[in-house]
Amino acid sequence: MIGHNIDAARERLKASRSAARKNSAGGAQPSAKKRRRRALAILLPVLGGAAMLGLWAGYREINLAMLRNDELARNILFRLRLPRVVMAGIIGATLALVGAALQAMFRNPLSDPFTLGVSGGGAFGASVAIALGWGARVSGMPLVFLAAFAGAAGSVVIVYRIARTGLVVLPGALLLSGVVLNLIASAGVLTVQYMTDPTRSLQILRWLMGGLDAIGFGVIWRMLAFLIPGWFGLLALSRDLQLLAVDQETAASLGVNVQRCERLIYAVSSLLVAVTVSVGGAIGFVGLIVPHMVRLLFGQDLRIVLPCSLVLGAVFLILADAVARTVLGQAELPVGAVTGILGGPFFLWLLRREQQYSA
Repeated sequence: MIGHNIDAARERLKASRSAARKNSAGGAQPSAKKRRRRALAILLPVLGGAAMLGLWAGYREINLAMLRNDELARNILFRLRLPRVVMAGIIGATLALVGAALQAMFRNPLSDPFTLGVSGGGAFGASVAIALGWGARVSGMPLVFLAAFAGAAGSVVIVYRIARTGLVVLPGALLLSGVVLNLIASAGVLTVQYMTDPTRSLQILRWLMGGLDAIGFGVIWRMLAFLIPGWFGLLALSRDLQLLAVDQETAASLGVNVQRCERLIYAVSSLLVAVTVSVGGAIGFVGLIVPHMVRLLFGQDLRIVLPCSLVLGAVFLILADAVARTVLGQAELPVGAVTGILGGPFFLWLLRREQQYSA
């Protein structure tokens, strides 16, 4: 069985190298690079349309004539809506990319960015900061964001130490310890909410449901300083992830340093999720839904799935935020509630589908 998997993986690797020669013959399949270009050529205009819709959506109507003559309309567009759309795009892209990478690494289609315990730790750190009234800023960053990042980073360290046995990190133990740590952190958040006053308890609840409030681009530039290197890091590992998705023995036999690759993916994914959780709160299901949508549209090749998940994740969260800002008129739903409403039924359908497949 292992020999068969090795042969199959070798054939997949050779396919991309010989695609140029095969394309000269009739009926040949296009190479992975060409298929990736075609997929991105489809998704990038969709991203542009979603961004325009996100800029237009809101209880106050804005048109080109108002932008020429109305100072308030310009402030709403460029200081509120545009940063919010950009924030939604980069958070959605990050969560979807991390979700695709973790599903490949764990070989589990139900994995998502919050199975690492990062969301629980970040939520607990932010809850403590809100309950203590830490409203100050350090170098332009609110203390609530810094506390959330510290909680997320602490969770990463705890989960990694639990899952590590000697020099080996067990993916199953990593996944399970992350889920358990999330449950413990949730209990801690409930305790903090119960002990604090009603106003701050409501603020904690609002943060937990996820939000994309942004005024200006200051926080966004700081996020991108961490996110962009992480994006390129995961995309550079797409070939190794493609082999890890088969099994570890196959990947190792084809030259992949499995332990090093898994550690890099885990470290980069944890950093990316910690940054997004500290700023946007616990926005769930994006990393679960979007990679599956990409696979349904463009196939299973991770060299295509990863970059397309990056783009489609941005589209998904921008549209979800547009719905959150318009569905109640002048009121606003937390974007985490919208993604939960969409993602919950999808998760149950996916779980049922996996059970049927296993049976």
